[in-house]
Parts: sequence; structure tokens; C-alpha cells
Amino acid sequence: MRILSYNIHKGIGGRDRLYRLERIMQVIEAEAPDMICLQEVDRNVRRSRYDNQPQLFAERLGLEYWQYQLNVHVKTGGYGNLMLSRWPLRTHHQVQLTRQTKKPRGAQMAVIETPRGPIHLVNWHLGLAERERHWQTRRLLEHHLFREARDMPQLIVGDTNDWRNTLAKGPFVVHGFQHLTAPISKFRSFPAYLPLGSLDKAFARGAFKELHAHVCKRLTTRDASDHLPLIIDFEF
Repeated sequence: MRILSYNIHKGIGGRDRLYRLERIMQVIEAEAPDMICLQEVDRNVRRSRYDNQPQLFAERLGLEYWQYQLNVHVKTGGYGNLMLSRWPLRTHHQVQLTRQTKKPRGAQMAVIETPRGPIHLVNWHLGLAERERHWQTRRLLEHHLFREARDMPQLIVGDTNDWRNTLAKGPFVVHGFQHLTAPISKFRSFPAYLPLGSLDKAFARGAFKELHAHVCKRLTTRDASDHLPLIIDFEF
């Protein structure tokens, strides 16, 4: 099974600054994921031609099951997180991770009914300040809706903005999570055209039989967004 996590930068290229959602679609299709976690997905915003990006992704990729979380409002629209799946979402929830006056942030949670059994998947986009990120991580891991799924395999993916890589040895180790995107030298994902920071990360807990993560470095990914996609292949 395969999960793709990708900060798509609203479909705007990291170098040419052009809105070309088709490039993002092609990158995703080439990886053929079963579940997709996207960050910075626009809906009804001028810069992205007022496109309903969640609907466009669902239709183009042929994924019937999806949920959208609008975090940052921009006039009549905004942007946020999008989760899509080949298989049904048994349950799905949204958790707000906004702290005081910081930019609105959030996490999506879903129990997905895969052919091998249910998996608990989280898609999130964390803040720019280190203390904020640690607070957001603790809030998620201690949230009652998250803890309700602790008996099944759990995967947390997304753009953590964790430049200094302090989350893995902080709240995640306390809660028994495995850091899949280490060492950081092999998982640099930002900026896409010259990756320096390992910002897109994955953490797992539970009865996984096999787990393998890698950053997608196809030629087409250099210009599609300002981030590279993260791929996680797994069995359980």
C-alpha cells in the first residue's frame, strides 16, 4: 500500500510562480498512491482561478472518498488540507491546531478501511515557530479522538516545518512513535529545486509489518511545487 504526502503550494510552481495544477496532478498520478495527504490546497481563491481544487483532485484521480479541511480563509475561499483515499473512510475528524494569534493550522484524522484492515491516518500542516509545533503535536497526540484509535496502526504525515528536527525526539518518542523520515540527509524536501530542509515527515505506531519512506525526486517535481512529495510504502 502507498501513501503520498505533498505540500502542493496551491498549485503554484516553486520557481516560476505560475499556477499549473496539471503539474501536481501528473506528479501524483506517476506515483499511483492509494491514499493521498495534501497541504495548502486552494478552494475559490483568485490566485488559483477560483478552482475548487479538492473536487478537481477527486475527479481527476478517481478517488471517491475524501475530506477537505479549510484552515486559512482568503475572502470567499481559502486553503487547507485534503485527504483522499481509494477505500472508504469509516470515520473522519478535524482537529484545530491554532495557537493564540498564529496562522490557523489543523489536522485531519480518518480511519480508512483498507483491504488488509483499518488504518488510522493523520494529515497535518504545522506552524513556523518551534514552541508552536511542539504544542500542536502534543495537542494532537493527547486529543481524545486520536487516542480512540490507538489500538490500530497509526500513520501521521505532512508538512511539519520542523527545520531543526526536534519533534522526533520530543513528543513523538514519548508516545512511542517511529520516525520514518530519518536520517534527515535522505529526506530533504524543501525547496523542491534545491532541497535543504527535511520538512515533510512521517511517523508510525502499531502493528506494521513493513514500512519504507522516500522523497520523490522525479524531474517533474522540481517545478510543480516548492516542496517535494513524500512517499510511504507499507504493509500491516
